[in-house]
Amino acid sequence: MQKVTVLLAAIIALVLGPGLCTAGLGARQTVHPVDHGKALVNPQMGWTMHFYSNIITNYGSKLAPSDTLDDFPGLSCVYLRVPWSFLEPEEGRFNWSLLDTPAQRWIETGKQVALRISSTESWMRWATPKWVHEAGAQGYNFTVGRGVDPNGPYWEPDYKDPVFLDKLDRFLAALAQRYDGNPNVAFIDIGSFGVWGEGHSWASSKLPFDFAARQAHVDLYCKHFKKTLLAISDDFAGPEEPGAHLPITDYALSKGVTLRDDSICVQPPPRSWFHAELAQAFWPKLPVVLEHEHYGPSKQKNAWGDGSLLAKSIEEYHASYMSIHWWPRILLEENRAIIDQINRRMGYRLQLREARFPTQVRLGGRFTIETTWANAGVAPCYPGGFVGFTLKDGQGGIVAAFVDESFDVRDLKVGSPGEAPTQALTSELIVAEKSYGFAPVSQSGTYDLYVSVGRRDATPVIALPHDDDDGHRRYRLGSVAILPRVE
Repeated sequence: MQKVTVLLAAIIALVLGPGLCTAGLGARQTVHPVDHGKALVNPQMGWTMHFYSNIITNYGSKLAPSDTLDDFPGLSCVYLRVPWSFLEPEEGRFNWSLLDTPAQRWIETGKQVALRISSTESWMRWATPKWVHEAGAQGYNFTVGRGVDPNGPYWEPDYKDPVFLDKLDRFLAALAQRYDGNPNVAFIDIGSFGVWGEGHSWASSKLPFDFAARQAHVDLYCKHFKKTLLAISDDFAGPEEPGAHLPITDYALSKGVTLRDDSICVQPPPRSWFHAELAQAFWPKLPVVLEHEHYGPSKQKNAWGDGSLLAKSIEEYHASYMSIHWWPRILLEENRAIIDQINRRMGYRLQLREARFPTQVRLGGRFTIETTWANAGVAPCYPGGFVGFTLKDGQGGIVAAFVDESFDVRDLKVGSPGEAPTQALTSELIVAEKSYGFAPVSQSGTYDLYVSVGRRDATPVIALPHDDDDGHRRYRLGSVAILPRVE
C-alpha cells in the first residue's frame, strides 16, 4: 500500500507541480499566541536610567559596579549627563573614562548608552571649562532666580560667541570620533545650549537668545554626528510656547533630529507638560524621548499624583523612551503597577495575533504560512524588520531559515489601547529547494517551527511579547512534518 501511495504522489507531482501537490498533503493548524504582558527590551525604546544627572552623585552613585538594575523592567539604556568641563578639564585632554566606566557595565548586559554634555549649570560656575573663558569666550555671571548679576557665582557663555563656538566645535569633533555611529549609543542630546543643556535660560541669565544662536548649536551637532540619533529639548522653542510647529524644532526635525521633553510632571495639573502637540510631527518618523521631573520634588509639589499622569504622557507624546529620574529602586518600588502599565504601551510592541501553517510539507514543495500582526505600542517599530521562520531539530539545530521580505514591520500602524490595527501576511516558502543541489541539505522528519522578526538574513532582532522562545528571540509555533522529496 505504501508503494502505491508514493507512486501516486509522484504522478500527481509530475502533472500538477510540487506546489499544488503539497497543498493536498494534509490539514493546517492555527495558533493564537498570547501576549505575556511583560516588559520588552528592544532597539530604540525603553527606560533610560540617569546614572549622572548633571551632579555626578545622582543617581548611580549608590549602585555597586556589578549592579546594572536588571530587576528594573524595560530598562534599555544608561543616561550620562555631565558638564563639558568634567570631560575636557584641559584643552585637548579628555576624561572619557567618566563616561566609559558606567557605560561598559550596561553594554556588557546588552544595553545602550545615551549622552548629554552641558555648558551651563545652576550649581557650579564652570560647566563650560574655565580655559574656554580664559581663551576669550564671552559670557555672563548670573545668580539663580535673579538672572544676570555681575557678582553672580555662576557663568553662562554667550552661545554665539565665536571663541566659545570654536572650542565647542573641536570638542564635538572629539566626542563624535568616539561615539558617532557607535552601536552602543542610543541617542545624544544637543546639550550645549541653555542651563542644564535644556535649551532655556530661565534658571540662569534669563536672557533671550535668538533663532540664530539656537540654530548654531543644532548645526554644530549635525556637522559631527552623521549616524547617531540626536535629540533636541522642546525648551529650545520656549518652555511653555504653544504650537504644533515652532521654528527651531521644525528646523531640527528637517535635520533628522528628534524631540525630547524634560518637563513631564514638573508642575501640578493641568500644567503637567506643554508640548505633546509639538511631538506629533516627530513621532511618526523618530523616537520621542521623555524625562519626568526628579521624582522626589515632583511628589512634594503634588505634580506626580498616582503615577497615571506619567502613563498619560506616554500616550499623548507617543513616546519611545522615558527616564528613571530618581533613585531607581525607590521609583520602582513605589510605582511598579504604573511602570508595568507603561511597559505595555511605551515604544512599539509587536504581537503575533495568529499563525496558520500546514501540519506537513514536502521537501522541495511550496507551502504557505499565514500570520496576522499588530503593534500594540504607541510608536512605530523604528528599526523595522522582517518576519522570519526557522525549522529546528530536536537538538535545537537550525534545519532551515526563511525570511519574508515583502512586508516591513515598521509599517504596522498604532492605535489606542486595545485597538491596534492588524496586518495579515502570507509567506510562501520552500524547504530544500532543488537547484544544482538541495539548498540547504535537509532530511525528512518532524521539526519545530519558530517565528521571529529581524534582519533580512534571518537574524532575530526584535523581542516579541510571547512565551516559548529559544533564548535568541525566536518563538515556537508548533511542529511540522517534513516528508521525502518526490522525484
